[in-house]
Amino acid sequence: MQSKNVTTDQQPLERLHGIVERVTFHSEESGYSVLRIKAKGHRELVTVIGFVSSVSPGENIESFGEWVQNKEYGKQFKAKVIRTVAPSTLEGIEKYLGSGMVKGIGPHFAAKLVKAFAFEVFDVIEKEPERLKTVEGIGPKRVERITSAWKDQKVIRSIIVFLQSHGVSTSKAVRIFKTYGEEAVERVQANPYQLARDIHGIGFKSADIIAEKLGITKNSLIRARAGTSFVLMERVQAGHCAYPEEDLLKEASQLLGIQDSILRDAITAEAAEGHLIRESIEGTACLYPAAIHHCEDQVAGLLAAIARGPAPWQKIEADKAIPWVEKQVSLELADLQKDAVKTAVTSKVTVITGGPGTGKSTLTKAILTILKAKNVQIALCSPTGRAAKRLTECTGMEAKTIHRTLGFDPKKGGFTHDRDRPLPIDLLLIDEASMVDIQLMYALLKAVPQKAAVIVIGDVDQLPSVGPGCVLADIIDSGMVPTVRLTQVFRQAAQSRIIQAAHRINEGYLPELEHREASDFYFITSDDPEAIVPKVIDLVKNRIPQKFGFDPLREIQVLCPMQRGTLGARNLNIELQKALNPTPTARVERFGYSFAVSDKVMVLQNDYDKEVFNGDMGFIRGIDAEEQECLIDFDGREVLFEFGEMDILQPAYTVTIHKSQGSEYPAVVIPIVTQHYMMLKRNLVYTGVTRGKKLVILIGQKKALAIAIKAIGQDARWTNLKAKLQGSGSAIAR
Repeated sequence: MQSKNVTTDQQPLERLHGIVERVTFHSEESGYSVLRIKAKGHRELVTVIGFVSSVSPGENIESFGEWVQNKEYGKQFKAKVIRTVAPSTLEGIEKYLGSGMVKGIGPHFAAKLVKAFAFEVFDVIEKEPERLKTVEGIGPKRVERITSAWKDQKVIRSIIVFLQSHGVSTSKAVRIFKTYGEEAVERVQANPYQLARDIHGIGFKSADIIAEKLGITKNSLIRARAGTSFVLMERVQAGHCAYPEEDLLKEASQLLGIQDSILRDAITAEAAEGHLIRESIEGTACLYPAAIHHCEDQVAGLLAAIARGPAPWQKIEADKAIPWVEKQVSLELADLQKDAVKTAVTSKVTVITGGPGTGKSTLTKAILTILKAKNVQIALCSPTGRAAKRLTECTGMEAKTIHRTLGFDPKKGGFTHDRDRPLPIDLLLIDEASMVDIQLMYALLKAVPQKAAVIVIGDVDQLPSVGPGCVLADIIDSGMVPTVRLTQVFRQAAQSRIIQAAHRINEGYLPELEHREASDFYFITSDDPEAIVPKVIDLVKNRIPQKFGFDPLREIQVLCPMQRGTLGARNLNIELQKALNPTPTARVERFGYSFAVSDKVMVLQNDYDKEVFNGDMGFIRGIDAEEQECLIDFDGREVLFEFGEMDILQPAYTVTIHKSQGSEYPAVVIPIVTQHYMMLKRNLVYTGVTRGKKLVILIGQKKALAIAIKAIGQDARWTNLKAKLQGSGSAIAR
C-alpha cells in the first residue's frame, strides 16, 4: 500500500502503519484505545492512542495523526483516524496466520509456512494443500484441519473485508459470522443496529458507525428505534426493570441528537410491535423491555400460585420439632430462630433475612433436618459455585448453582426444568437470594411444582443483584410473604471484628479502626492513591502471607468499588498480575487483556455449552499457541476455551465488589479512596467487608469510608414487583 497522508481540519496528518502487538486498553463503549504497535521505520514498539471500534493483537492498522509528548507515558502517536488494513508484508501475513484466524496454525507453524511459501502461502492453503506436507511437522491430519478451517474462513474472509471497510475488526467479524452465518453481510446491511443486540462486544456506538457508513441517516426511524432501545437496555443493565418514559426520551435525545417527535414515533413503533411495554410505577409513566415485564408479572403470579394450598408434608408440630432438632444439631436456637422454624414448616413460601453472625446457617440446617426427617424431597441452590459449596458444607446436603439446578438444554436453548418439566421436589431452598435478579427468579419459580414450598434466604442489606430488579427487597417490602428478619448477633460471632465492623457499617456508624494485634479486621490509613497501589501489592504478596499464612492466589482476594482509575480493578489486576505471576510458561494477549499460565481468571457472562457462568473463578492451566486454546481449571473441572472465546474472561487478581457477591474468601483487601466517589455507598462497603471470612483489610482514606457509610443504599431501581405482589392479595399472606 502506498503511503498517503490525510488532512483533517485543514491540517496535514502523519501516517503510521504497523502490526498491533498489544492492546493495552480498549473501551467497547467509546472505542478509545491504547495500542502498542510494531511500526515501519521504528526500532521499538510505538504507543498509538485514538478511537477504533474494535482491534486485536496481530491486526495491521493504518493511523493518521501527530506525535505528542505525554508527561507520564512519554512519546505517543495521537491518531485522529485508525483503520485496520489487510497484511501486505511477510511479517504481517505471519502475524495474521498465527493470530488464531485458522485453527491448526499457531505462531510456530505460521512462521514455517511463511518461510516455505512466502507471499504464495494463501494460494497454497486454498488451491494446493498437499504442498503443506512438505513443511516439517505438518502431517495429513494437520493438513486436513488447516484446509477445513480455511474453507470455513473463505466465506468469512469476504465478510471480513466488507465489515472491516465499515469499521469492524477481524475478531468481531468472526463473531458476527458465527452468529449470522453466510447471511452476515445481508443482515448487517438490512439493520446494522441488530449487531448491538445480537453480538457480544458490539455496542450501539459501534453499530451506529457502521450504519452511518451504510448510508442510514441521523434522523431515520430505524436509528431512533435502535437508540431508544439501547438507552433502555443500558438502564436495565444498571439494574432497573423499567425506566421513566420522559427520562428515556431525554437521554436518547442526548445520545442521538434527534428531535423529540421522531423519538416518540420510535417508542410508539417499538411498543406497537410488542418490544416495549408501558406501565405506571407509583404514578410515573415507565417503559419496560417486553421480556423483563413478562418476568416481573410472572414472578408475582407464580409466588401467589405456589403459596396457595397446604405445605407438601404432613403437619409438623413446631413446639415438639424444635427441641428435637436442637438435640440433633447440638445447639440451642434463639427466639427469632425458633419463630423462623415455625414459619418455615407451616408456610409454603418463607423469607429469612439477616446479616453476618445472626445464625442463618444454623437455622437453615435446623429447618432442613426437620424436613428431611419427614422424607421431604429438597433441592438447595445458590447463585454462585462458591455459595453452593458453602451451603453444602453447612447443611451436609448437596447444593448446586441455580443454573445447574435448572439444567440447560442446548437444543431448545433454555433450561431443562420449566413449567412442562418441573423439578422433582417438595421444597426449593434459594440461598444468597439478594443476588437473584428478576429473570433468574422467574426461571426458578416456573420450575417449581405448584405443590412444592419455597424458602428464600439472603441478606437484604447487601448490594442488590447485578441484573435487573430488587427481588429480595421487593418481596420483603411487599409485606405479602411471611418473613423473619434475624437481628441478634451470637456471642461467638460477635467476637469477630469483621462482624462487628459489618454491623456498625450497616447501622450507619464508622467501625472501630484502631489497630489491634491478633485481630481479623484492620484499617490502613493512606491518603495518597498512587502510594496505595504498591502497598496493596505488598500486602497481598508479602505481608499477609507472612503474618497469616494465606496463599496470595488462592486465599487472598482484592476487591474494588469500581473498574476504572488507578485503584480500579482493571489497573490493580495488571499490577498484581506482574507481581504474582511474573514469569509464566506461556502467555497470550486477547481482547485487551494478557492471559498467562497460572493466572486467576473470572467468567463475565454465562456460557451454557461450557457450563461456566458469570462470576465463576478458575486458574489457567495451559495455553497452546498452535491449537489456539486455553485450558482453565474451575474447582477441579477443566474447561477448554479457544482464543477467540476468551472475550468472556478477565484476570481476577482483583474483582469489583459487585462481582464478589455470593462468594467468601479467607482474606480480603479493599482499597477505598475518594476517587471512588460515584460508587461509595453503604451497602457496597458492607457487602465487601462481609466477603472476608478470616481477615479483612481496608486501605485508604477514612474520609472515603465515612462518605460511603453516610450514603444509604443504592440509587432507587425502577421496579414494580412490590405492587404486583400486593395486588396478589391474601393469596400469599398467611
